[in-house]
Amino acid sequence: MDLIALREALEASWSARTSYGGVCKEGNPALGQCYPTARVVQHFLPESEIVKGSVWTGIRHEVHFWNELIVEDAAIAIDLTWQQFPPGSVVTAREVLDRNALGDSPATVVRCDLLLADVQARLRRAE
Repeated sequence: MDLIALREALEASWSARTSYGGVCKEGNPALGQCYPTARVVQHFLPESEIVKGSVWTGIRHEVHFWNELIVEDAAIAIDLTWQQFPPGSVVTAREVLDRNALGDSPATVVRCDLLLADVQARLRRAE
């Protein structure tokens, strides 16, 4: 999988339809996109895991999701939405989620499915 093409397709596909709570902020397209993005990355990189963490922004703690890939016993973070946080933000807690027990709500499933369909369409057009 071409990760650059995947990142570009994801970024071009983010919208209020795919963000948490329909949030959309000018200049911060990654805002609210972390969970569906992590699910789409896992679709294309099925060996990756989804991680749920807490990010300290300097003002408050925020829930965040990203992927990790184990390579030679080391966890490599794949976080395509980190740019939503201000400089200096840090992860203060993390937990690898059980992919068989994510418990997504119907609204979350719709957001993830919409993002996946948009990304797949963009990747097909790019071929």
